[in-house]
Amino acid sequence: MTTTLITGANKGLGFETARRLVAAGHTVYVGSRDAERGRRAAGELGARPLLIDITDDASVAAAAKTVEAEGGLDVLINNAGIEGRGEGNGVIGAADTTADTLRELFETNVFGLVRVTHAFLPLLRRSAAPVMVNVSSGLASLTGMSDAASPGHFYPGIAYPASKTSVNMITVQYAKAFPDIRINAVEPGFTATDLNGNTGVQTVQQGAEIIVRMARLGQDGPTGGYFDAQGPLPW
Repeated sequence: MTTTLITGANKGLGFETARRLVAAGHTVYVGSRDAERGRRAAGELGARPLLIDITDDASVAAAAKTVEAEGGLDVLINNAGIEGRGEGNGVIGAADTTADTLRELFETNVFGLVRVTHAFLPLLRRSAAPVMVNVSSGLASLTGMSDAASPGHFYPGIAYPASKTSVNMITVQYAKAFPDIRINAVEPGFTATDLNGNTGVQTVQQGAEIIVRMARLGQDGPTGGYFDAQGPLPW
């Protein structure tokens, strides 16, 4: 039995990923910073609720102790994240971006990912087939964002793309440090979720496809890569 933790899994892409992995036979922990929402989601899915606020050291440490006591972990999906939209649900543009804008997003999207990874690495390293999936974005691609023909080129924000580009670098460095773990970054696509005010153009079923695929990698699968549903992406 494969045991999987998904952060930010009480709704959106995390919830759909959990649903698909439960159906595939995984024991899934639905990570949520809201205990009641987590319990409801886990009950609906046939999963296990796990209280975890990825911005809080004590919360993450307690969650890791719970998972360890209940048998360990094989797959970690770092899904929780924020986009940080401004008034009227608009993207905060370059002129209005401050250091505090970046600090808020990096605390969740970057530092939170590292905090969770650091806490759960000892459990992953005990697994016979450990996997880590970091949910990134197409907006993390320096190649894509600097290409006027790329769909993401129009995006006016600084903080969110910068945070996800950091996620990609972190993914590469972790993959080199731990070659026994399959560690990859994925781009779900512009999916309609609360993160973007439901402005996305595809469903969570479509967006979860690459997350689920990479979560089910065998030990012969790639590591240190950046993928969407069609294949590898340019950094």
